[in-house]
Amino acid sequence: MTLSKAAELTGLARATVRRILLTLKASGLVHGDDRLFSLTPRVLLLASSYLASNQINSVMQPLMDATATEAREVCSLAVLDGDEVVFIARATPTRMFSTGLEIGYRLPAFCTSVGRALLSRMPDDQLGEAIARMSVTAMTSTTVTDKQALLETIIAARSDGYSLVDGEAEHGFRSISVPIRRYDGGIVAAANIGGHVDRIGVDEMKERFLPLLQKLAATVQPLLV
Repeated sequence: MTLSKAAELTGLARATVRRILLTLKASGLVHGDDRLFSLTPRVLLLASSYLASNQINSVMQPLMDATATEAREVCSLAVLDGDEVVFIARATPTRMFSTGLEIGYRLPAFCTSVGRALLSRMPDDQLGEAIARMSVTAMTSTTVTDKQALLETIIAARSDGYSLVDGEAEHGFRSISVPIRRYDGGIVAAANIGGHVDRIGVDEMKERFLPLLQKLAATVQPLLV
């Protein structure tokens, strides 16, 4: 990545970005010259340290493994980071091949089932303000981009206790998510199961996968402090 691109993405002055990059370079996290910079494998130590120290991951992983095995589908866990969701854990069923979002992958919160489940933790007024500030760009032809409709959809998801998104983040892919709560009821993450529309119908999402996710959420809640 060029210095100019890094400054553009961060919104910082070029001189500030250059100082930061040189500091990261001295720490061994970045290599490059004054024009091009790239990450080194050492950054993986930071990621692995986060995952190892995150209580959610350590508690959730074995339960997600059991959920994925019973569902025979990938089960993923995400947290909210600004206007995006970041996937921090993933469980794959015991079979030869399966697809799913990798750990560290980011997606817009507004058009994903995990994102809407996480956004639903906000009170209505705070949620409305957050949506008003968001950059809402269609990811597919069915993405909800009307902000009032989006607000109503997330409020409905809060009432229902789950979020189902059908082809809004990726064409031909649907997923269902539930909020993951800690012992006091606060939402700290969201778990989902998804699949391609030609293989998994909406009814199956609700009838087969939703109970599994609800069981997962209920089991883990008293364990998260």
